Amino acid sequence: MRKICKLILKLLYFKVDLENIPKEKKYVLIVAPHTSWTDFVIGKIALTAMNVKTTFLMKKEIFIFPLGVFLRYIGGYPVDRQHTKNLTDTFAEYIKNSNEIAFLIAPEGTRRKVDIWKRGFYYIALKSQVPIALGYLDYRNRKGGIGTVFYPTGDYNADLQEIQKFYYGMRGRRKGCFNLEEKEI
Repeated sequence: MRKICKLILKLLYFKVDLENIPKEKKYVLIVAPHTSWTDFVIGKIALTAMNVKTTFLMKKEIFIFPLGVFLRYIGGYPVDRQHTKNLTDTFAEYIKNSNEIAFLIAPEGTRRKVDIWKRGFYYIALKSQVPIALGYLDYRNRKGGIGTVFYPTGDYNADLQEIQKFYYGMRGRRKGCFNLEEKEI
């Protein structure tokens, strides 16, 4: 499957850093920019090529038969966005009880342009005492992968600034839909 995914990425003219995989056995993996449904497809192909197995969140409305069966098989977890109380605690406990996990979250929470990222990824990592791996799909350079690993300190605002510095200048598939696309460090 890894070889097939590498071939697909090559056909899509997308370069993926296949070597930079976190050494940690458990981490929250955020991926940005997230501006199109194709980000999920290319991202999942890239992660499979990297041999990174993920558990990921998606809105429950997508988990209809037969797609829902497939999404669960590849690590999907349906989320009811109307009832999100205690989700960070639930997923933090899930990570703590796992031997090995890359818990995938798009911090923007949507494909539309947003000025403020959702905080859940940060608090899940903090509560489960795992680092945050910075995944990316940069359509400007047609590159993707996992950059650095960040250890949260508990100061959300300062940590978010540091995390977002990694993403400055990257472009999503839909130009103009990523809030850090045109920012400079």
